[in-house]
Amino acid sequence: MTDNSKVRPVVLCVVGARPNFMKIAPIMRALGGQGRVDARLVHTGQHYDYAMNEAFFRQLDIPAPDVSLEVGSGTHAQQTAQVMQRFEPVLDDGRADCVLVVGDVNSTIACALVAAKKGVRVVHVEAGLRSRDRTMPEEINRILTDQLSDRLYVTEREGVDNLLAEGIARDKVVFAGNVMIDTLQHNLGRAVPAVETITQACAATNRSAAAFLETPDGYAALTLHRPSNVDDPAVLADLLGTLGQLATRTPIVFPMHPRTEARIREAGLGDFLARGDVLPMPPLGYLEMLGLVREARLVLTDSGGLQEETTALGIPCLTLRDNTERPVTVSEGTNHVVGTDPGTIHEVFNLILSNGGKAGRRPELWDGHAAERIAADLAGWLEAR
Repeated sequence: MTDNSKVRPVVLCVVGARPNFMKIAPIMRALGGQGRVDARLVHTGQHYDYAMNEAFFRQLDIPAPDVSLEVGSGTHAQQTAQVMQRFEPVLDDGRADCVLVVGDVNSTIACALVAAKKGVRVVHVEAGLRSRDRTMPEEINRILTDQLSDRLYVTEREGVDNLLAEGIARDKVVFAGNVMIDTLQHNLGRAVPAVETITQACAATNRSAAAFLETPDGYAALTLHRPSNVDDPAVLADLLGTLGQLATRTPIVFPMHPRTEARIREAGLGDFLARGDVLPMPPLGYLEMLGLVREARLVLTDSGGLQEETTALGIPCLTLRDNTERPVTVSEGTNHVVGTDPGTIHEVFNLILSNGGKAGRRPELWDGHAAERIAADLAGWLEAR
């Protein structure tokens, strides 16, 4: 049998942090399934905690990385510099035909920069998203990565308009759909029931599972990690105060990012975590989180990915930010951008409990086949060159 791997275009697919894992899984599956390119996985190690790394690889059936950079944590500058330093030798053998990056984490911009400066083509999946808030590090990463990219795959039509307004040539841009939804649909039948996750967490914290599973309005799932929400003790105290008021009506289940827990305790706000109507727990694997969100009455979050997942699942979402880079989740989906204003949060929360909130619908091309479209287009684009 002839080995065609040496003549197939080589695509280096970069994954770095938890939000990347759900995006890279269907891409690796689609590229491998079509057999037209040689897809190799580079893991930068930007997220090094087991619950955010190896568990996700296992649950999502992501293949073992061909290259592990093992960068670890640090400031934005330190992390970006370390990824660049360690990624450059990976490209020195000259075998890569393109570098595919996803999302907007530090690994995304770092590897895109190295590739562009070495003359290797850059492909960006989830291009064109804009919050218009340049105080968000992710917004800087998005803008710069898109400017460096030779092929840009967009999740929603507004992303195309954003790229054109920034001078990106139209023939570089492909509206392909949302690979996050590919992962959601692929794994929905494997989601861990919320009763299992909640019961286990209650046993570990000496709480009653009935307080979260047998309530008239169900439970609310909460995630919180944005620096704008957790780094300023005064902002964090006000937000937790509002959330505590909501919990008296609908108990809150709270998988915590380690950094968020540290900020809460450093600010002397640990009483929030000790409440009987708040259930803190360690970070969850993808299948556990999917089950928790799917069965929630509503979701409170500052996560971009959860805005998309709740829209796909039809679950009401309150985004605890002043803006979103995913406007289609508001215009067509179930997302409400409420910021941190207590009055707005209470108003939308009460509306959802009283009438379910807006129904929403699944946006265009969020159909579970985005990665297949990307794989087919990418292979054709590379073969033509």
